[in-house]
Amino acid sequence: MNFDTICVVGLGYIGLPTATMFASRRKKVIGVDVNQHAVDTINRGEIHIVEPELDIAVHAAVKEGYLRATTRPEPADAFLVAVPTPFKKGADAGNIPTPDLSYIQAAADSIAPVLKKGDLVILESTSPVGATEQMAAWLAEARSDLSFPQHSGEESDIRVAHCPERVLPGRVMYELIENDRIIGGMTARCSQASAKLYKTFVRGDCITTNVRTAEMAKLTENAFRDVNIAFANELSMICDEFEIDVWELIKLANRHPRVNILQPGAGVGGHCIAIDPWFIVNAAPKISEMIHTARRVNDNKPWWVTDKINKKIKDDFKECKRIVCMGISFKKDIDDMRESPALEVVQNLKAKHSSKVYVVEPNIDKIKIKGLGLDPIDIDDINVNEDFVVVLVDHTAFNQWLSKEKPKYLLNFRG
Repeated sequence: MNFDTICVVGLGYIGLPTATMFASRRKKVIGVDVNQHAVDTINRGEIHIVEPELDIAVHAAVKEGYLRATTRPEPADAFLVAVPTPFKKGADAGNIPTPDLSYIQAAADSIAPVLKKGDLVILESTSPVGATEQMAAWLAEARSDLSFPQHSGEESDIRVAHCPERVLPGRVMYELIENDRIIGGMTARCSQASAKLYKTFVRGDCITTNVRTAEMAKLTENAFRDVNIAFANELSMICDEFEIDVWELIKLANRHPRVNILQPGAGVGGHCIAIDPWFIVNAAPKISEMIHTARRVNDNKPWWVTDKINKKIKDDFKECKRIVCMGISFKKDIDDMRESPALEVVQNLKAKHSSKVYVVEPNIDKIKIKGLGLDPIDIDDINVNEDFVVVLVDHTAFNQWLSKEKPKYLLNFRG
C-alpha cells in the first residue's frame, strides 16, 4: 500500500524529528500533541525543543505544506505513536517501579475513531514486553467493526507493529536516517508494511522480527548501557574511598585492548536508560539481579554526589556565599531534563541551602529554570574566587570555560 498521509502522535524529542523526516520526503504528515503551545509553535515553523538541524527541517516542512500540527488525530494511512512511557515509582512490595501505559492507552483511544481498513499502527514508544499487544487490544475494544492481528492474523483489517527509536539526543536527525531499525510486527505482513513505511527515509537496514523480540531488543540495549555506566559510577565511589583519581585510573585501565570503561557522572538520566531497565526488572524480578543492582547504583549516585558536596561545604567552604551548579540537563549540549541526575542534585542542594544555590544552564531558557524554583545565572557571572562551583554536566561551553578559568573552589563530577 501507499503511505500518502502519516499521523504521528506525540511531538516530543522523537515524534517531531520523525514526523519531519517523513515530511521532508514529501509525505503529508499530521502531527498530534496534547500541548497546545507545542502545536502552535510547530505551525509557525518553529520548534519547542533543542535538537541540532531540526529547526531548519521543521521550518521547511511547514512552509512547504507537508507538516501540520493539531491536538487531535485525523484520518491517515499510517499512525505512529511516540508518547512517553514513564513508570510509577515504588508501586509494589519490592519497591520496583511499574510501567505506566496510560499515555499509550490515551493515544490508542484518540486514533481509534479515525482508523479505517488497511491502516498501519506502529508503537514507537519504548515499552515493556507485551505493550504493543495491549495497544492492539485497546484499539480492538474501541473498534469492534475492524479486525486486528490478535484475532485475524495476516488477514486483519489493521496492521500493528512495534519499532523502537534508537537515536542519540544531539544526533537525532542523522541517526534517524542512518541507524538500523528493528521492526516487530504482530504478523509478517505487519512487519513488511512497517519496513516499507520506514524505508521512506531510513538508509540503514530495516530488520524484521516478532513484536515481543523488538520490544525486548530496545530494553536490552539500554539495560546493557545502564550496567556499564553503573560499573563506572560504582568505581568512582570506590576510588573516592581510597583517595584515587578515578579519571586517571579509567584512562590507564582502558589501555588494555579489551577494556573500555565508561566515564562516571552524577547518575543516569533521560527517558531511556534511566527507565527501560525497570521494565525488565518489573517483569522478571527474581532473575534480573544484575540489571536491578545497576539501577540501584545509578539511582543512588545523585544522593552520593549531594553528600559529597555538602561535606565539602561543611569542611572546607563554610563561608561560601553561593553554590553555582553547572548543568541540569541529563546529558551534554541538550535541553532535555527528563530523569536528570544533575537536576536531582541541584534540587537536593536547594532544599538544604535555599538561597545559596544558583544554576548555569546555557541550553535551557531562564524562564523555564525559574519555573523549577531555581535561580539561573550566566556563566560570565561566576566569581571564580568566591563561588563554590559544581560541574554536573559536561556541556561544551563549560569545558571551554574551564580551560580558561580556574575556580578556587571546584568539584567536577564530569572529570
